[in-house]
Amino acid sequence: MYLKKIFVLVVVLAKLSCAIAQQTKTELDSIYIQQTEVDEQPVKVFHAEPLYIDLIRDLGARKGEREWNLGLGMTDNLTFDSYEALVEYEWAPIDRLGLEVEFPFTFYTHVDGTQNVTIPSNRLNSIKIATQWSFFVNERMATSMAIGYINEFELSDFRSFGSPLVTGNVYNPFLVVAKRWGTHFHSLVYTGPMVSQHFETNDFHTTYDVNTSFHYMISGTRNFIGVEFNKTFDGTDFDMTIRPQMRVGVAENLLVGIVGGIPINREEERLSSFIRLIWEPKEKG
Repeated sequence: MYLKKIFVLVVVLAKLSCAIAQQTKTELDSIYIQQTEVDEQPVKVFHAEPLYIDLIRDLGARKGEREWNLGLGMTDNLTFDSYEALVEYEWAPIDRLGLEVEFPFTFYTHVDGTQNVTIPSNRLNSIKIATQWSFFVNERMATSMAIGYINEFELSDFRSFGSPLVTGNVYNPFLVVAKRWGTHFHSLVYTGPMVSQHFETNDFHTTYDVNTSFHYMISGTRNFIGVEFNKTFDGTDFDMTIRPQMRVGVAENLLVGIVGGIPINREEERLSSFIRLIWEPKEKG
């Protein structure tokens, strides 16, 4: 008799515990969405954004938001390794408008046994300035859209730095469309042409990028796991790199993103890796 009562009590407590846990889980799932979409104005939809092809501020950016990024990466190029580093600052001077300045560097080293192979010179690749305007933010549809433009002033490598200083320009308009599906699943498309101009010959070369990403947001956190598909069309040539990734919050305003790179049909590039440190200073009061 007592065993039966104890069993019934355990079952009741277990069901109650599950109900509480489910409620807590639901509350946690929505905490960051509520903070983003409800607590402030204007309306802003919470999206998981890709880590490798980074956006210019959040979609639906609010005035005063700002963010520092430090990126470090490595790529195996068969006969040499390339190491990339970037420093980036982005901010929103007014609602819905994001601005960014970025300084990307690349350094090169020989692979063992290839010391006789000529490798590129280390360089500050360019100075990038960018802007992004969120022209559509719909909370009911959990959808945001933005247009933007990146202008990249290409610089000479360190061997001939300053002779000339600026060697070319890259013009890159783009479109972003993002949608959240429920509270966990996120999708995003980032696409646009890249027109490169080489000043010495005044030649122009155009490629077209289509970058898609899918993410799953972990309950009650800003952490996610996901994947980017970075696709480039160059005439009849097509290249794609698959980039599995994850983002983890290590402090209130500090996030770490870890990205892998798996090239498809790239004859001169093998696996790559990339780490992005994201620091969001508290808004000035």
